[in-house]
Amino acid sequence: MHFKKKLLSKPVLAGLAVIVIAGSVVGWRVSQAGKPEPKKADDKVVLEFTPSDVATVEMKSLVNTIQFSGSLAPVTQTTVKSKVSGEMTKVFVREGQTVTQGQLIAQIDTVDLQAKLDSQAAALAESRAKLDIAQKNRENNQQLLRQKFISQNAYDTTQSVYEAADANMRSADAQMRMAQKAISDAEIRAPFPGIVAKKIVNAGEKVGVDSPLFQLVDLGIMEIEAPAPASEVPAVRVGQVVTFRVDGFGERTFDGRVERINPMTEQGSRSITLYISVANRDGVLRGGMFAKGQIALEKTAPATVVPASAIRDEAGQSYVFTIEDGKIGKRAVKLGTTEAQAGLVEVKSGLESGLQVVSARVTGLKPGTPAILKSPGAKATEEAKDDAKRKQG
Repeated sequence: MHFKKKLLSKPVLAGLAVIVIAGSVVGWRVSQAGKPEPKKADDKVVLEFTPSDVATVEMKSLVNTIQFSGSLAPVTQTTVKSKVSGEMTKVFVREGQTVTQGQLIAQIDTVDLQAKLDSQAAALAESRAKLDIAQKNRENNQQLLRQKFISQNAYDTTQSVYEAADANMRSADAQMRMAQKAISDAEIRAPFPGIVAKKIVNAGEKVGVDSPLFQLVDLGIMEIEAPAPASEVPAVRVGQVVTFRVDGFGERTFDGRVERINPMTEQGSRSITLYISVANRDGVLRGGMFAKGQIALEKTAPATVVPASAIRDEAGQSYVFTIEDGKIGKRAVKLGTTEAQAGLVEVKSGLESGLQVVSARVTGLKPGTPAILKSPGAKATEEAKDDAKRKQG
């Protein structure tokens, strides 16, 4: 029995060895099949750019500008105040209403003022009567003095009475004119043509002298207070043209001119305020609107320019990516004037006219990578092919 067991065990062991070896071979093939095939050395990525991704270096003159921002405010604006005290009987205007110069916009009660005027008129009449009597006495005494019927002292007394009566009459006349003016001041009139920005008082309210009644503005001429760096102000001149845009008007541009330049810098910011005058003939600009624009200083000589989007920066060094001889290139550049509105930058060195630069903000570009520029119709052709395939399918 035991001998038979030994004879039977040898074939079994041999069979197991064959199975193990076969399994290892199959496993090796499976593992090799799972590994990706190595790429051929000739397989390279080629970058394709559309015309909108690339710009051509060109020669062009740029306009040196100063950027500014600030709020619009009417040049002519005022707070209309009461010149007399009393009860406000009528208010004829409201906010947003246009008024003309001299237009009656409110009325203060004149009962007390009229009583004062009547009193001053009576006082003036009395003073004039006394002056007439004093004048007649003086004339009579002049004749008596010539005839030696009265002394010089007596005549001097008559002269003094006349002078006092004359002074009293002139004082009464002045008081009369003041009372008349108070009656006139009870009528509140617009000091200039404009728009009522705020109505502060209502009918029935008591007002005193210098009480604010209305805020009035003239939108015909607006002004922008724009801070500018002190280093750039020497190039600014009174009368220089200004262009700007206002929030809410989209791409519409407005014109202005430098009206004044503050002679002092602002503490802290070290900036100098420029006062920009804006003609607002159609009245579309309103006080408090925010404006952003630029002051054109001077036009540069023709120079090499590229879009600002093509400029990249690394460790303080500006550079651009180019497409040269079918490959991506990288060139360091030295920059000059920037024209923000046109989005162009002057390149003083590093590029020549006619060279193609990558203006799109593409990441991961490396010098030496193959690159081609698609023709404008390439995209349309590919789309047509895709449509034909979809229809066939």
